[in-house]
Order: sequence, then structure tokens, then C-alpha cells
Amino acid sequence: MPDNNNFDLIVIGAGPGGYVAAIRAAQLGMRVACVEREYLGGTCLNVGCIPSKALLDSSHKFEALKHGYARQGIKSAPPQLDLPAMIKFKEDVVQKNTSGVGYLFKKNKIEHVKGHGRMTAPGNVEVVAAGSGSSGSSTYTAKNILIATGSAPIQIPSLPFDGKNIISSTEALALTDLPKKMVVVGGGYIGVEMSSVWSRLGTEITVLEFLPQILIASDREMALALQKLLEKQGIKFRFNTTAQGAEIKNGKVRLTWKSGDETGVEEVDKVLVCVGRRPVTDNLGLKEVGVEIDQKGFLKVDPKTFQTNVPGIYAIGDVIGGIMLAHKAEEEGVAAAEIMAGHRGGGHVNYHACPSVVYTAPQLAQVGYTEDDAKKAGHEIKVGKFPFTANGYARATDETDGFVKIIGDAKTDRLLGVHILCADAASLIAEATIAMEFAASVEDVARSFHPHPTLEEAIKEAALATDKQAIHM
Repeated sequence: MPDNNNFDLIVIGAGPGGYVAAIRAAQLGMRVACVEREYLGGTCLNVGCIPSKALLDSSHKFEALKHGYARQGIKSAPPQLDLPAMIKFKEDVVQKNTSGVGYLFKKNKIEHVKGHGRMTAPGNVEVVAAGSGSSGSSTYTAKNILIATGSAPIQIPSLPFDGKNIISSTEALALTDLPKKMVVVGGGYIGVEMSSVWSRLGTEITVLEFLPQILIASDREMALALQKLLEKQGIKFRFNTTAQGAEIKNGKVRLTWKSGDETGVEEVDKVLVCVGRRPVTDNLGLKEVGVEIDQKGFLKVDPKTFQTNVPGIYAIGDVIGGIMLAHKAEEEGVAAAEIMAGHRGGGHVNYHACPSVVYTAPQLAQVGYTEDDAKKAGHEIKVGKFPFTANGYARATDETDGFVKIIGDAKTDRLLGVHILCADAASLIAEATIAMEFAASVEDVARSFHPHPTLEEAIKEAALATDKQAIHM
């Protein structure tokens, strides 16, 4: 075997978890190759986090131009939508981000191996070049292999994807013709975000959700508050409802749904299915090398080392389950690389301090326990809330929707959870995440300086409110 095909680490998958792990391993002196069959950046940079946020921002600006500034004395002619140009902007954003990963690979001397990687034995990876047959394959060896192949949209049997009428979030990010009507199946964060994009641009949206609320992983009170705001924006929700099937006729989709004893039909231009994501484990050679997989298809790993049951084979990110977020995969990638390299003090991921954000308008961000989860964990809790209607900066910027909710331990004052619904919750949650990481008390947050005037003051006030000490409420 040629020496240039032998590495300290081969990473299969170049999404946020994979490429970050590759970079950290290279920083620690390892010779690294990263195998990617499609594109650098994975789902997140190409058909997930980055392009969806570009469209969310563009659609928010379009909506604001239509309705948002008249109260502040700013009047303009009704804006016109150029959807192909908006999609082109999104594609430009994606290209710049993916090329940035390529630059980082070169900077850190990481070899990008293009093709589909498959383990043929522990320490051996066969790569079939993209677009070629089996004759276009090469074999690489490594002391360690890291599987970071991510996830893909779940397809439900009653609504198989056709890429045109019944679509996944991937196709929803590339539409160049504005649908008049769309049904979104699934009220998780992807379904809610995509509903927001197309609703703002002028599509009539109905969300069908099997459960009794949107955003089941969020705090119930916060999710309900966001739902009410989205309904005011024109999005319709139908809960405890299942999609039964669809028929394509005359370019329209006739979707049949069932809710209890009630049934109905929606005739729409598109059906967007967002019912979750599944781990991508196709043709990786997992069975052949003996890697254990659980009943849901996720790879089993040691939670402290990220190593599978096969020595030298590790896995991180969506493919091992848990919270399916890019920054969670990144932290696992760093930890796994440091563990492989024997880096002192590395290798720990504090999942309790992992934030999540729903990029609607307003945004919903959270870190730590929800109120229900804190109670289930055995905590006697105290709760403080503060509305943005009472925040000076929110008033000044005419962004007063939402509130901050802080959950603390009533006995120890330990900060247990922070939930923020506001225009810039994604930025504000960082303060709470750091506080959670450092095991702060609620009083630590309440007595810390918060600059005035800022939205962040609402966090301080909510912390004070847990002991009924809020100043401005």
C-alpha cells in the first residue's frame, strides 16, 4: 500500500461534525483524510442550516418592507418579489461557505478524497470515485476511522417524495416559482421555519401536525406563544392530524388528512414533508466490520469516547442520534479528535448546555431544561419571566413580541433552563449558554451587568423575577 494512502485518521463525511473533527485532528498533528461523496459542508452548509437562514432572512426583509416600518415613519412603494434572484443569492451564500471549508482543508493539509467511502475492514476504507464504477475505486488505510455521515429527511410511506409535488426541505430551498398553496406535514423546527419562509413570500400555508403542539422538544409555554404569533402572521395549524395520502391531478396535489373521526382534503400546489430525519448509514460497510446499530438505525457509541464497539472506529453527529444540530456535531467532532490524539483535558461534551434555535420571526431559543423536564428530573423549580413589551430597546426598535423565561432550582438557585422568544433570540441565548456551562446560579445572572439599552436586559429581569425582584415589571 503506498504511503500516501495511509493516514492517522480518515473521516467519512464532510458536514459540520466531520470537517471540524478533521481540522481539530490536523491541528493536533494527525495526518487526516476526509471522504465526501457529494459536497463539502454536508447538509448544513448546502441544503440545511445556511441556505434556510439565507431564505429566512430574505423573506423576513421582504415582509418587513411590506408591513414593518410604516409605524416608524418609513414609507415605500410595495416591494416586488424576484424569487429566482432570492434563490440565486442563497446559492451564492452556500458557495462561499463550502469554498471556505475547502480553503480550511488546504490550510490544515487535510486531503479531500472525493467519492463514496465504505469500510472493508477495521482501518480500511474503499472510496469509489463519484460518477465512476467499481473500477474507479481506491483503498485507504488509517489507525482511526470517524463516521460523520449525518442524516437525511424521513420519507413517510403515504407521501413518497417525487421532488416536484411532494417535496423535502431540500427542494423547498430551491423553488423558483411561488406556490399559491402549500401543506407542510410536520410542525418541528424545519417545518415551522420553512412555513415562515413561504408564508412571508405569499404562499398560503397549512401545517399538519400529528402531535397536539408545534416544536415538541421546546418548552410548552414558549411553543404555544410562538404558535399564536405565527397564526397572526397567517400560518394555519391543524393538530392531532395525520396525512393519509396524496393524488396528483392537473398539476395539483390532493392531500387527504385525518384528525380523530374527521377527515378532509386539501388541494395545494406543493406538499412539504418535514417529519424528522434519519441517520445516513447506507453502504458504509457497517455490518461487514461489525459495528453495532440500534433499533432506530443509529450507531451505538461509548458516550465518553464516541468509539463504536469496534476498536478504532468512531462516530459523531446525527448518525449517533441525540439532538440533531450542527453545533452538537461540531463539539462531538472536536472531542473525538482530542480523544484519539490523547489530548490532555479534551473530549467532554456537555449536552445540557447545548442551545437550540428556531429561526422564525420572532426567534425561539433555549438552553437547558424545559419546565416539564426540570420537574421530571426531580427539581423543585422557580420560574421568572419578563416580557419584551417592558424592555426599552425592544420598544425603540418596535420588536416587542415575546418574553424571557428562566427556570431555576428553588433550593440551590442553580440555573436550570433559559428560554427566549424575541427578534434576536439566537444571539441572546449565547449568554445563557455560557452561564449554564459554568454552572451559574440564577443570582449570578441577575447581579451581572447588562448594558442599557439592550434586549439582554430582559434576561437580567427574568432572573430577578424568579425571586419576585424584577425592577421594570
